[in-house]
Amino acid sequence: MRKIVIAGNWKMFKTQAESQEFLQGFLPYLEETPQEREILLCPPFTNLNILSKSLHGSRVQLGAQNVHWEENGAYTGEISSPMLTEIGVRYVIVGHSERRQYFGETNLSVNLRLKAAQKHGLTPILCVGETKQQRDEGETESLIISQLNQGLVNVDQDNLVIAYEPIWAIGTGDTCEATEANRVIGLIRSQLSNPNVSIQYGGSVKPNNIDEIMAQPEIDGALVGGASLEPESFARIVNYN
Repeated sequence: MRKIVIAGNWKMFKTQAESQEFLQGFLPYLEETPQEREILLCPPFTNLNILSKSLHGSRVQLGAQNVHWEENGAYTGEISSPMLTEIGVRYVIVGHSERRQYFGETNLSVNLRLKAAQKHGLTPILCVGETKQQRDEGETESLIISQLNQGLVNVDQDNLVIAYEPIWAIGTGDTCEATEANRVIGLIRSQLSNPNVSIQYGGSVKPNNIDEIMAQPEIDGALVGGASLEPESFARIVNYN
């Protein structure tokens, strides 16, 4: 059974005080949210501990934005799986396009992070997607299949979420057409050994397009960036029709 998973990726936004203010505005909206929808917030590392305490007993699960493949070591600036699970983190984003683009993530390092997360009981959200140039050159399908083939080696597909995020649609306001997102997500599903993996769409998801996105049969949720930073905006997405 495929689960609906809607995650807010706050990226490098919000102080601890701002995250608390967000929750005060956001949590009341969840009273009308169907129980079968899994709602996540993925704040910066500095907010995880305080949000873990504030979200205890609520509908919202906590996710991190990255995780290292080792449990400890001389890896300045990195965070390990035990550090995340200790404070109640349940999910972690792995291989986001911004990590690949700005910080040199490769399919190999993504694979290592995925396996480390699963080893410690975290559910990773694997991000895959193409650039505008790759799409224009007709490489979308081959690129995504390559990302999956290399990224999912020895990964447990029973504890996995995948997010299709066309890089050209992230933060640009240029959303991938819902039917095209559905087609690519169908392609992703065809490459998996477990057809029940939840597959999200990510890329300029907004209150005014979430209903159309979630009406598509292959799409099981959304990875939301900027529109998850305001309580009313993210609540409208979580409570899509």
